[in-house]
Amino acid sequence: MAMVTRVVAEKPVVIFSKTSCCMCHTIKTLINSFGSNPVVYEIDEHPNGKQLEDELKALGCKPSVPVVFIGQQLLGGSNEIMPLHLKGKLAHLLKS
Repeated sequence: MAMVTRVVAEKPVVIFSKTSCCMCHTIKTLINSFGSNPVVYEIDEHPNGKQLEDELKALGCKPSVPVVFIGQQLLGGSNEIMPLHLKGKLAHLLKS
């Protein structure tokens, strides 16, 4: 978990993604629409992508992407982010 923990500690909003994943694109677009400037790790293009994916899976992220961290808190993937957005809670999390 060392690599994921380190990169998540560096920035307030972090998204782990794959360039070929349509749900990843949707989540990145949604979060950007709130004016947030997340750090995005495209694990299929990252030199340590396999290690990042293994660590995300060990955290319980299945499928491994998209995965969103806000304020070092694991929020999860699209199944968790979209309901937060529909309930109006995502914007609040991004602002705080």
